[in-house]
Amino acid sequence: MSNPETGTIGVVGLGNMGLGMARTLLRDGFSVIGFDVSMECQAKAAASGVTIVAGLSELFEACPTIILSLPTANHVRKVLGGDEGLGGRDIDPRLVIDTTTSEPDVTRELDAVLRMQGHILIDAPVSGGPAGANSGNLTMMVGGGDADVARAMPVLNSLGGKITHVGPVGAGHAVKTVNNMLVASHLLTMSEAVRLGNAAGVTTENLIAALNAGSGRSAISEVNYPKWVMNGAFDSGFTMGLMRKDVRLAMALAKDKSVAMPVSELAGQIWAASEELLSDNADFNRITEFDPTHAGAKS
Repeated sequence: MSNPETGTIGVVGLGNMGLGMARTLLRDGFSVIGFDVSMECQAKAAASGVTIVAGLSELFEACPTIILSLPTANHVRKVLGGDEGLGGRDIDPRLVIDTTTSEPDVTRELDAVLRMQGHILIDAPVSGGPAGANSGNLTMMVGGGDADVARAMPVLNSLGGKITHVGPVGAGHAVKTVNNMLVASHLLTMSEAVRLGNAAGVTTENLIAALNAGSGRSAISEVNYPKWVMNGAFDSGFTMGLMRKDVRLAMALAKDKSVAMPVSELAGQIWAASEELLSDNADFNRITEFDPTHAGAKS
């Protein structure tokens, strides 16, 4: 059934994250319609109870609230802008919640166009992976006006365990870019720490236990290493290709805003160099196996 505050919710993009969010919304009693260009993704979503539509126009017409979970800002622009997107249609105002890891300036540009037509756009990129999406425990970094964010809260509360309103439209995407740049850098510094500790005669297990009791701990030492690295699982659901894309976004944002980031820039170079051995489809935690001091060699 439809929630009276949100109406039927349309989810555009039914990959690992979008499908997980759709499942969570269904479990919380929302009516959900979905669309994805992939037939495989459509089939998985349909099996989970999501009503699948043939195209975006049908979803736009049926859904007062729309969630985007797409690969890039260009995909978001295609869905929201132009004659074929939401902005090109004569329909009642819609609330759009963009969970894509996107570009803040593109988000602001789209917001300006959509707002002229009465639509509301908030950016709410997420952290927590497929597990968080399926459990409703995502960390959400939200950009938008106070009233607009308040209107979206029934949906955000369903999807998120930690929700932080970080500023106006575009701020959420800026924070997510910064967050993922830190994650990318922390993975590299943690892998160096492990190599140094091992070389000095300390086991990885003992090193991690000590670091997590001290000031050197991070989400990488507390979560990533025990959950996906030390046990060899490497099944986080987030890929090398996605993280490389996010690192490139951070580098581009720094250049555009004339912000010097020499340490992060070096991290970005290492992530780019790793492509020679670590495919885009590999789990992003595999970067811990890459030794940048040996050209094209794993540690």
